[in-house]
Amino acid sequence: MNTQQKNKKQQSPRRQALSLAWKIFLPIAIGLAVVVWLFKREFNPEVWHSIHFDGRVIGCILLAWLFMLGRDFGLTWRFRTLTDRQLSWTKAWKVDMLCEFTSCVTPSAVGGSALGMIYLNREGIELGRATTLMMTTLFLDELFFVVSLPIIMLIVPYHELFDFGHGGFTVGLQSVFWGVYAVIFVWTTILFLGIIVRPHAIHRFLNWLFHFRLLNKWAKQVDSLGTNMETTGKELRTRPFIWWLETFGGTALSWSSRYLVVNALFLGFAPAASQLVVFARQFIVWVCLMVSPTPGSAGISEWLFTTYYGDLIHSTGMALVIALFWRIISYYVYLLVGACIMPGWIQQGIRNKEQDKH
Repeated sequence: MNTQQKNKKQQSPRRQALSLAWKIFLPIAIGLAVVVWLFKREFNPEVWHSIHFDGRVIGCILLAWLFMLGRDFGLTWRFRTLTDRQLSWTKAWKVDMLCEFTSCVTPSAVGGSALGMIYLNREGIELGRATTLMMTTLFLDELFFVVSLPIIMLIVPYHELFDFGHGGFTVGLQSVFWGVYAVIFVWTTILFLGIIVRPHAIHRFLNWLFHFRLLNKWAKQVDSLGTNMETTGKELRTRPFIWWLETFGGTALSWSSRYLVVNALFLGFAPAASQLVVFARQFIVWVCLMVSPTPGSAGISEWLFTTYYGDLIHSTGMALVIALFWRIISYYVYLLVGACIMPGWIQQGIRNKEQDKH
């Protein structure tokens, strides 16, 4: 019996390592398969020969990396503010990297928030409060998308975002975007009412709604959501205005920096393209990718980017080159960093469990 228990303990880390390796391998395999397919279908070797990696192009690639660091700084700053500086910069950065890694290996609808409370708890934040904090980050992210759209629509002509040809693709893109945005708007409204305005009333309404037969199987999850909203609301309503400025500022900085990665790459590879339109289209891309079924939107993001941005360059091949650099900087690097951090995080959890037993 003791021998069997020892074997199970020895196998557990191996299984976790294999599971981690598979989660990393799958999105890489999907992404590379689509890139190879796109290169075979769309790429012209002359496009690659036309690229000169001079000082301007290299400088813009480095600028793209700098913007990605800005995205990480924004989220690390937000975690620091949310925890009232309880997390050090190093621990806040670690939580950010683990959340981003989770986003890379799960479908976009799941996202990094799915395990965020566990990551925060491991760094010393009480689990109930960690759940409250992750619900706050969810609310801030959704609020950013809801607020950004009217601003973008006022600045950038509608036809630059959607009405640019590609027939069925344009119609499909509009349908997906407005459908997802409507869901985000409704969800943000529920979070706002449930967290800020009337948490108890919204909790009761959701419980009533989900006790109907068709929705009853989600009743427990919704009740838990309502409880978390009430708890989150109690904490947030006591926060000063400067706290809101910091947390929303970190949110805006992180998303804007993520968008600006593509601006920097266009500045290097296709400087004639409108930088304002390039930036605005990133908003459309990220909203559409929220319903991607593949881990980290692998494959779909490369295809969507290449098709959507191709008209700005008049070369699908060049759009594919930019898409490849974009995904390396904003996606594959997080798979690599997460793969380095996650094994140590898992081992730490195993050690903590063994210490608790003793």
